[in-house]
Amino acid sequence: MKCPFCANGENRVIDSRISKDGGAIRRRRECVACGKRFTTYEFVEEVLPMVVKKDGRREPFDRTKILSGVKKACEKRPISTDAIESLVERVEQTCQEHQGKEIPSSVVGEKVMEELQELDGVAYVRFASVYREFRDVTDFLQELKDFLSARKEESK
Repeated sequence: MKCPFCANGENRVIDSRISKDGGAIRRRRECVACGKRFTTYEFVEEVLPMVVKKDGRREPFDRTKILSGVKKACEKRPISTDAIESLVERVEQTCQEHQGKEIPSSVVGEKVMEELQELDGVAYVRFASVYREFRDVTDFLQELKDFLSARKEESK
């Protein structure tokens, strides 16, 4: 770490503390050369993989796209904003933990559907109808049957 005053590379840490939000470490440093003090912050670097779309395009992971889709699926349902935010955070965490620099959009979509299935059945079916691109009512009915049979298995 270079001193912001004299650009010397040697300094010593005087004090270290966790920031108020717990997301960083705040360090007070003193330059060995000029004796001036300065503060640095240490953060965890969050590296999200590129999302590979069905047509082969690659785009950066975009949390707002997931949030938007989940909000639409949960529209007019008794689901709190906190529950939606938590769901999106879990999906984002799964993507961060994914090994590799790229993640197929299908993995992201399936994770969203898995989370919605736990949260609300109607929101799950709404999201699935768009995500799985239902062509007709039979596709929709098949998804409902699969959903209901999964629920029965969970309740046993």
